[in-house]
Amino acid sequence: MKILVINCGSSSIKYKVFEMPEERLVARGMVEKIGEEISCVTYQRGTESVELNQPVKNHEEGLAFITRFLVDPKKGVVADVAEIGGVGHRVVHGGEGFDRAVAIDDGVYQKIEEYKELAPLHNPHNLSGIRAARKFFPESLQVAAFDTAFHTTIPEVAYLYAIPRSFYDRHHIRRYGFHGTSHRYVARRAAKLMGKDKYGINVITCHLGNGCSIAAVRNGHSVDTSMGFTPLEGLIMGTRSGDIDPGVIFHLMERFGMDAKKVNSLLNKESGLLGISGVSNDFRNLIGKAEQNDRNAALAIEMFCYRIKKYIGSYMAVLGRTDAIVFTGGIGEHRFLAREKSLAGMEPLGIVLDDGRNKETVEKEGEISAAGSAIKIFVIPTDEEFQIAFDTYEFSCDTKTATARTTSS
Repeated sequence: MKILVINCGSSSIKYKVFEMPEERLVARGMVEKIGEEISCVTYQRGTESVELNQPVKNHEEGLAFITRFLVDPKKGVVADVAEIGGVGHRVVHGGEGFDRAVAIDDGVYQKIEEYKELAPLHNPHNLSGIRAARKFFPESLQVAAFDTAFHTTIPEVAYLYAIPRSFYDRHHIRRYGFHGTSHRYVARRAAKLMGKDKYGINVITCHLGNGCSIAAVRNGHSVDTSMGFTPLEGLIMGTRSGDIDPGVIFHLMERFGMDAKKVNSLLNKESGLLGISGVSNDFRNLIGKAEQNDRNAALAIEMFCYRIKKYIGSYMAVLGRTDAIVFTGGIGEHRFLAREKSLAGMEPLGIVLDDGRNKETVEKEGEISAAGSAIKIFVIPTDEEFQIAFDTYEFSCDTKTATARTTSS
């Protein structure tokens, strides 16, 4: 069965096609710069690749290009769109209503639309992808996989904020957490690497990229995570501040006359690694600058890693027993320096890094802990698209089984 996975951003569509249950990637690509004068549409199947540079007005038009590639007589992967058994959609916010992937019907669509208020920069674009996919793949099962779903197991003591309870009861202001599909994938993969059941592992998963989050996973379930009501809370990120004294916001507004929109932009787009360094939000650039004795670039790296270390320590206390620590995401998978600095000095806690393994494990999966480390340390490249494909395929199998039972009865 072919499963198409779609990830719609504000001006982009990332997509992959998997053959299931073989778990084989058969095609992939991206539509970038949607709505701009010239857009870029790419398609890759094996060693063959195609690139088009022309206007793409909206997500529906972008998906039309993708559909055209998939059914192309020479380069496509299916003869007809009906051969796409399922379409899996990444949806950022599922609120408290969705704790797992679900088949999209009108009711689910309406719920996702309701959660636009909680994720105004993401859910509307996810809905655009769903509408377009329903049009171009009318016979395919449409499945939504939510970034927030994995974190619905976080207990009340961890997800509530210490503000009047009525703001949660009436307006659902609470910690939701994000990157859940990534955290779930690498936690399950770590369990497999350790020969444990997926519900028999306590692990701290560190998703480090331009957006960063960390999760405490007990017995396979998320029990705490660094991102909160929005993706702004928690770790220092590429352009996001992460944790900050709320009093700073009032000071910025009162002392410097900033309005809410300006403060929001400052904390989301001008802070983090970019704000500290003054030169870049790209970790690679910061390493280069630091090697040239740029003090602010070096400080940005140190602060980034210090915040990670603080969260790891606090989540070890939350878990009680920690079996493993996992690094994933662009920085987590590629930058051994970030891993080294984040774990430095934690040997008394049973976290012992093997310097050689750490430096050798770049852009690939591997254990980087020393032989005597009580807590295993892994680099596991995340694959959110595969996880969504797997969820979509499982849902498809369950649906077929249910249909067969109904028919036979």
